[in-house]
Amino acid sequence: MIWTALLLLLLLGLAVLFVYTRRTRRRNEPPLDNGIIPWLGHAFEFGKDSAKFLTRMKQKHGDIFTVCAAGHYITVLLDSNCYDDVLSDTISLDMTSYSQLLMKRIFNLHLPNHNPISERRRAKMHFQGTNLTQLCNSMHNNFHLLMTSPEIGLNEWKKEGLFSFCYSLLFKAGYLTVSGKEKYDSAELTEIYKEFRRFDKILPKLARCTANKEEDKVANSAREKLWELLFPSCLDRKEEQQSWLQSYKQHLQEEGLDAETQRRAMLLQLWVTQGNAGPAAFWVLGFMLTNPEALRAVREEIRSVQHLPLEKREKHTPVFDSVLSETLRLTAAALMTREVVQNKKVRLSNGQEYQLRQGDRLCVFPYLSPQMDQQIHQQPEKFKYDRFLNADRTERKDFFKEGVRVKYPTMPWGTKANICPGRHFAVSAIKEFVLMVLTRFDLELCDKNATMPSVDASRYGFGMLQPGEDLEIHYRRRT
Repeated sequence: MIWTALLLLLLLGLAVLFVYTRRTRRRNEPPLDNGIIPWLGHAFEFGKDSAKFLTRMKQKHGDIFTVCAAGHYITVLLDSNCYDDVLSDTISLDMTSYSQLLMKRIFNLHLPNHNPISERRRAKMHFQGTNLTQLCNSMHNNFHLLMTSPEIGLNEWKKEGLFSFCYSLLFKAGYLTVSGKEKYDSAELTEIYKEFRRFDKILPKLARCTANKEEDKVANSAREKLWELLFPSCLDRKEEQQSWLQSYKQHLQEEGLDAETQRRAMLLQLWVTQGNAGPAAFWVLGFMLTNPEALRAVREEIRSVQHLPLEKREKHTPVFDSVLSETLRLTAAALMTREVVQNKKVRLSNGQEYQLRQGDRLCVFPYLSPQMDQQIHQQPEKFKYDRFLNADRTERKDFFKEGVRVKYPTMPWGTKANICPGRHFAVSAIKEFVLMVLTRFDLELCDKNATMPSVDASRYGFGMLQPGEDLEIHYRRRT
């Protein structure tokens, strides 16, 4: 009898929870999908595989809808032609509070004066304009330094995972560049990379608060080691031309932040600047190695521009540019999130208007639209190295959906008002790395019939995707 009474009370409690927490759709609001379980809603599906879940919701509701996930109501917008107009509203939509939330969860960091807009402005000053050439030259020199190191060897075949090979070299070269180091300790650099990878593997779970005790322990250990390793005295050097980490540290000092906060902020900047280039290079080389036609076309193009200086060479590679654009279309999967701080009207490209409710969140997911939209791209799940080429080998810019030209056929760098300020440096680094690997190394798959591995679905929403498993290669540096 006691157990029956307790069960009845539990059911009654769930019924009350269902009635009082279940939201109803108001007039002119997007379609609402609460899910079956009160409060929790679609949290599990959303976190497990965002792309799969949001694809299902789009098929059910269209280009805009609101879902419940762990007590939050999230409106997802998938009409790419209106992204610019919607996200340019910084009065109704705020990105600071959600950024602060993620910084606390992932990096155990609080920056009281954090302003994403001013941060982007400062980064633009450092990574564009006259500084860009110097950064690219520094990156080139660091690639050369690492590729000719004793660890790589000469005329000696080595076996390694392609993801490990790409991420390691790009991370190390990138770290040396943004920290301004001209000399480096190989053992220390390897330790920084090792700890960064330990931390990076758990990052999505930290963001979603789903890490178990052991994973939290690993993340805390990696964070503490990186805080120590990334805060050397060399960042205090007063130089006419400061590195990015030096200038960022000086900015934090001017903000009056203590040394411990500065240490923690270095890891944030390292992940922001170095967390995506390595995975991107893996996908580029992987797609080429598993698509011989693409590899042949890129090799022929490289031979035709090898005589040109570095800054000119990168401007005469339309085939490689198409390969890179196609790769980023398939693997760049960031979620852009804003807090709705006041009721806002959203107008879709078809003229329909919807009301966003204050207190909700707004998410934009360019990976699904426009990048994987089959009305824009035929066979969007398939890698086509010449998708972004015209017949005359010039860049293809015109893509259409239902007869209307789309603003952006792919959006790996964000929207117009929120575009990544370091994109030119990132593209240059990826291109230079791949071109150097293809010209300085013999590179082949261990299994000539290997196909590209599937993605790690937990990485949807966090920039570049990562593979669920590595792709084994043989390589050797040429004489």
